Amino acid sequence: MTTTRNALTDTDVRTLLKGATADERALAAHKLCRVIDREPLDDEGRAQAQDILRIMASDAEELVRRALAITLKSSPLVPRDVALKLARDIESICLPVLNFSPAFTDDDLSEIVRLGGPVRQVAIAKRPRLSEKVTDAIVEHGVEAAVQTAASNDNASFSERTLSRALQRFEKSEKVLAAVAYRDTLPLSISEKLVHLVSEQVREHLLSQHAVSPELALQIAVGARDRATVDLVDQAGRTQDPKAFASHLNKAKRLTPSLLLRALVQGHIAFFECGVAELAGVPHHRTWLMIHDAGPLGLRAIYERAGLPARLFSAFRVAIDTYHTMEFDGGPRDRQRFQERMLQRFLTQPHTAQREDVDYMLDKLDRLGPARENQRGAA
Repeated sequence: MTTTRNALTDTDVRTLLKGATADERALAAHKLCRVIDREPLDDEGRAQAQDILRIMASDAEELVRRALAITLKSSPLVPRDVALKLARDIESICLPVLNFSPAFTDDDLSEIVRLGGPVRQVAIAKRPRLSEKVTDAIVEHGVEAAVQTAASNDNASFSERTLSRALQRFEKSEKVLAAVAYRDTLPLSISEKLVHLVSEQVREHLLSQHAVSPELALQIAVGARDRATVDLVDQAGRTQDPKAFASHLNKAKRLTPSLLLRALVQGHIAFFECGVAELAGVPHHRTWLMIHDAGPLGLRAIYERAGLPARLFSAFRVAIDTYHTMEFDGGPRDRQRFQERMLQRFLTQPHTAQREDVDYMLDKLDRLGPARENQRGAA
């Protein structure tokens, strides 16, 4: 171990092995760990360094083992057997390793979750990355705090089945339900289950950030659930199947000119196209050609066939023209900036939109501005 020997004196190594006091050995252990973590090692040097780590992990003094656990908590040089030994140690030693060490396999972590108790479960739930196998173990065997912590971890991967199991086990836990609800992405089935379980405040977040089915969106929009609200325009922009969403709204007599205009001005062009096609009884591909026809007649022809009011045609024309002048910039929050610019340009051009629609768009614009500033401040 040439590099390490050059950095450490023989005295340091002897002190580590035979130091008279725990403080002396802990200081030598800390110094050696720093060198091992910092210096490049060949295969032979790595093997010798790992042998020394095994000696440290077996030291009777807590100070020595803690120096190893804290100094090399994230190091790839710690061998798996040493990491597992430290994971069984007292909390001050096991927690840093369980939080960060890359030495563990998913099987190791799942087994520790199953047998290690609440403190170790929470430590694992905080790791920088969690696979679906590990989150499955946490949800199946973990205490409430561990499941809440894992659900709040943006870098934890969950299968749809595991999230469903979490809701089943902790349907009365506001903390777990809220942690799941506030995840960046959720399967449709999980969003819909949560709507029926969470508080009003969390429900409002769900409906403003995640898609639900056309049936549930419409049910909530017409007040079937007490005090819950849903913006059908937002849901139309989130749905993975705009054609089915438009068809469902049309059957329920909710595919209105106002909803189509509001969706268009927010850039939900796919839903707008499907909505017009649904009303006109024309296939989507033909509707697309007529809406985006560079000439003056295509949009008017499909608009009239859809039975949309003549007095609003200029507003739709302005919105389509505005959309064609816009483009996504490809950066973070691209969709939000696009919507803000689209609303701004539409509202500053002459059109015949109804007052209530203009008020709705102004309110949307007001909401987008603070959201952008909050994100900028967070960055």
